[in-house]
Order: sequence, then structure tokens, then C-alpha cells
Amino acid sequence: MSDSDVPNDGDIKLVMAVIRPDKLSDVKTALAEIGAPSLTVTNVSGRGSQPAKKSQWRGEEYTVDLHQKVKVECVVADIPAGDVVDAIADAAHTGEKGDGKVFTFPVESAVQVRTGKTGRDAV
Repeated sequence: MSDSDVPNDGDIKLVMAVIRPDKLSDVKTALAEIGAPSLTVTNVSGRGSQPAKKSQWRGEEYTVDLHQKVKVECVVADIPAGDVVDAIADAAHTGEKGDGKVFTFPVESAVQVRTGKTGRDAV
């Protein structure tokens, strides 16, 4: 692989997405299909453009403005970060408010704990 063939300009990238929990299975499948099976998943709550909901519990009304979401993180070196972003965005899309967001960050360094490998070799 020549330098011009190296994805991400030789850099390590972190792609982080916040998506609907029910779309996680589709996102995992899409990432595996492009060769990016490694990911970290965290249950989170947050708010954005999705409207708040009013509910009642034991006769008391309350507002739910923090919605349950899933944060998916994928660190890539050999797979273009743009391909990961596209796979997540396509798989998580419903067309409704609250579909989520995808962010890309540069990764300054990486160390694989088990082997001690660093940089791209750790990813």
C-alpha cells in the first residue's frame, strides 16, 4: 500500500455517533459490511431537536426532555472515516427528528494494551 493509498491521510480517526437505540442493529450490520466491525457502544441520554414529551406518573405530570440514545464509537485507520460516517448515517436514518448526529475526530495516539503496539498498528 503506497502513501497515496492510505485511508485517512495516514491518520487515525474516531467516528462517534449518537443514534436511536432501535437502529443499533442496523448500524452494526452496516459497519461490518464495510469492514469496520470494532466499535464501542454506550447507552446515553440527551436532547437536540427532538421535542420534549409530557407524561404522567402516579398522577403527577412531568416533562421528558432527555431522550434515550446510543453512542457508537469506531476508531479507524485502514478504513476511510468517510465510509464509516456514510454507513452509520445511512443505517441510522429514519427521516424523523431525533435520528442523531455523527462526528469525526482526529486521534492523537493509540496503544493496544495487550500487545503494546502503538499508532496505526494498535488500531
